[in-house]
Amino acid sequence: MNGEVSEALSRLAVRLAGPGAEATGAQRLSGGASMETWAFAVEGPGGREDLILRRRTAPYDPETARSIPLSTEAALIRATGAQGAPVPPVRHLCDAADGLGEAYVMGRIGGETLGRKIVSDPRFDAVRPRLARQCGEVLAKIHATPPPPGLDLKVSDAEGELDRYEEVYRATGAERPILELAFQHLRKQLPEPVDPVLLHGDFRNGNIMFDPETGVAAVLDWELAHVGDPAEDMGWICTNSWRFGRPDRPVGGFGDYADLLAGYEAAGGRPVPLSRVRFWQAFGSLRWGVMCLTMYLSWQSGVEKSVERPMIGRRVSETEADLVVLMEQGL
Repeated sequence: MNGEVSEALSRLAVRLAGPGAEATGAQRLSGGASMETWAFAVEGPGGREDLILRRRTAPYDPETARSIPLSTEAALIRATGAQGAPVPPVRHLCDAADGLGEAYVMGRIGGETLGRKIVSDPRFDAVRPRLARQCGEVLAKIHATPPPPGLDLKVSDAEGELDRYEEVYRATGAERPILELAFQHLRKQLPEPVDPVLLHGDFRNGNIMFDPETGVAAVLDWELAHVGDPAEDMGWICTNSWRFGRPDRPVGGFGDYADLLAGYEAAGGRPVPLSRVRFWQAFGSLRWGVMCLTMYLSWQSGVEKSVERPMIGRRVSETEADLVVLMEQGL
């Protein structure tokens, strides 16, 4: 398979940069059951260009897929980039002639994505105090982006998301008292519906490229994009699991709520009450707890062999501790 991808990239290089162009340094960065990411460069008459290939390795099934099609990802990246959001430039949406299946190519952005380094590496000391505000500004631009016509994006609100994850939880057959209590508690705290906007869906420390001198460099991993409550994106980056050992800094382990909300409003976003963000933060812990639980059970049943599954599965207890604290605080 790796050889097939390398050969296809060689052909793609000519399409991107003209006769004589070559693909060099192809390296698979990650890959799951249905998705791969490759880094490579195209060297041609115009010079060298560092690129990223994102491709699906299994047929897309809209009935069972948890993510959006890659063509939709590419369209959203282009649309939000036109709105001023920092995103990688989409260079090419692959077609049948490329021999890569469902895939697209984007420019490679320099920086760091490892959350623990963002919150603790001395290289980020100078820029770290500005990151929460920058994240608010970026979210305002994403949320102001009209979804391109023709895209089939899921639309959901707080009640719908609770229903969705409770259904997943019930299907596991698990009995976790804290998760049970959290579902009941959050249903009593449902915020009033608001006009839905385009959401990134997985906006958190770990899916954002940070530059140690300028801060936010690019928003990555758009596969869970949908339409919903703008506070959902804000609450997710504030979820304790994405603070990487810095619970004292609620926004991504590097900043404060006030800076996130101020940046959002300064960039044109509608004012969002902190109570609404904290509801979605609590939902984020519940959501991640259910996800951790399903990962562990997929390993326990033998469906998944990767040791990564039980390692992540252990974190369900971490989310339960978060939920206890949040419920004691009244969210």
